[in-house]
Amino acid sequence: MKLIILTALIGVCAAGYAPPYVVRSVLDRNANILRSESEVNEKGYHYAFDTDNGIHADEAGVEANGIQAAGGYSYTGDDGQVYSVRYTADANGFQPQGAHLPTPPPIPEAIARSLQENARDEAAGIYDDGSYHDARYAPGVILARKQYQAPRYPFNPYNPYNPYRRY
Repeated sequence: MKLIILTALIGVCAAGYAPPYVVRSVLDRNANILRSESEVNEKGYHYAFDTDNGIHADEAGVEANGIQAAGGYSYTGDDGQVYSVRYTADANGFQPQGAHLPTPPPIPEAIARSLQENARDEAAGIYDDGSYHDARYAPGVILARKQYQAPRYPFNPYNPYNPYRRY
């Protein structure tokens, strides 16, 4: 009898506990809209809304070479902290800004120098597309390379550059 009462008591306690994210999702599901604005015309659009659970969003945009929009939103997270994001979206893509968003690591110094050198070369009219051109190399270097070419028979046992060499 004591075991049944203890099991029932544990079951009642477990059923009464709800993790914070469950409570938050129930509140978000039943949120009421406190303010809602919406305007669409030939110049562009604008909308904004607020809900009673702390969500706020607004955006304005125009059609110019695609859609160019700017706006933001904020909400209260499961930890009780208010998170805010401001963004722009245009030909450069979606660019969010917020204190809680991760930031990329700094560019290593060697790569930054290489990018600067590439920009200087392009400004001077020097372009390197990465392809090989015989004219870029001195004739002596090309002749020196030709002496190390493999023989015509690919499995020549005396070819020192053949990875399938037989001993």
